[in-house]
Amino acid sequence: MSTAYLYADLASELKKMGHEIEVLTTTPHYNIIASDIAKQPLKRKNLFFKQSIYDGIPVYHIPMTKSRFSLKRIIDFIKFHVLALCSIFIIRKFDIVLAPSPPLTIGVISYFLAKLKGGKAIYNVQEIYPDFAINQGMLKNKLIIYMLKSMEAYVYNKSAAVVTIDNVFSNIIKDRIHQKSKLHIIPNFVDTTLYVPGNRDNSFSREHGLTDRFVVAYAGNIGYAQNWAPIIYAAEQLKHLPLTFLIIGDGVMKPWLKDTILSKQLDNIKLLDYQPRELMPEINASADLHTIVMNAKTDAEGFPSKIYTILSCARPVVVSTGAHSPLGTFLTEAGSKRIVPLDDNDAYKNAILKAYHEREQLPAEGARGRQFVEKNYSREAVAKKYNDLINNLL
Repeated sequence: MSTAYLYADLASELKKMGHEIEVLTTTPHYNIIASDIAKQPLKRKNLFFKQSIYDGIPVYHIPMTKSRFSLKRIIDFIKFHVLALCSIFIIRKFDIVLAPSPPLTIGVISYFLAKLKGGKAIYNVQEIYPDFAINQGMLKNKLIIYMLKSMEAYVYNKSAAVVTIDNVFSNIIKDRIHQKSKLHIIPNFVDTTLYVPGNRDNSFSREHGLTDRFVVAYAGNIGYAQNWAPIIYAAEQLKHLPLTFLIIGDGVMKPWLKDTILSKQLDNIKLLDYQPRELMPEINASADLHTIVMNAKTDAEGFPSKIYTILSCARPVVVSTGAHSPLGTFLTEAGSKRIVPLDDNDAYKNAILKAYHEREQLPAEGARGRQFVEKNYSREAVAKKYNDLINNLL
């Protein structure tokens, strides 16, 4: 589940609890779903902003476009931050600014907006930057690293509260915060009324020829945070079985993945484009098994929220992650047994094969996962924790 959906649900829940909410974001420019735009049409607010309404909540949009040109992306990035500061002229007085990461610069903007309006800033750490970019090898310049680490310390220590999503993240950043009491742990959540168990035989599975196959699914960002080598290897090794790897989404690694599938003639991998959120429960139900394969370089700094939606749909999962990573810790808490080491293609292939042979046991595993998220990670339970934090700050 993306941060956009996460914050949309959180805003709705906080509104139910009596808070007055206004949202500042961009115009849709990535994974655009026409039906979603039709339900939440954008109107021009003024020369620089557009406006829409979501669940009765005013949403102010700064226009941005998806571009493959670096210069255009840099210009849009700068424009967003400048206009975000200018939003003080269109948004009424507020008490709290809640901002997610990344990027770190959003934390800086949220602090200044709160300062200018006499409010307080809460910074929500969804991924740890710049650690993520450094470990991925995307960031090597020592001066830039120093600047970003200084910015990170500034955001953490100027914000009224810093929220991490689990103990692992909290332990990583706690020594970077002078006042430890401002550090809080509030997990992400799932809409358990939307993501519900469904029938394996449904319109999506029939449309894509999945009903008579054992389906292993991944739906989400196709990027650097995932390791695609084990999936490719398993698909090569298990071609003799009636097994399909279903990969749905978009991202920087998708062209490479598409070319690899074609060059290796892996007709047991079905690659589909990004799908509407409302279709995801049916997509999740179409699979016998879901999978997440983390990149070892960034395993400790990221947490794929899709794990909540998978379990909420009562589907079991095979995951490649470190035992003490955020995802590994979560799965251990959930009682998941299908965890394999990072960068171990054979172990991953064997885990998929084992699940295939134990497919009669999978529905019961999925049901236990559903019970786990209902108890601990419903959006109502998590929104209450944010509500308590906000009330304490005020």
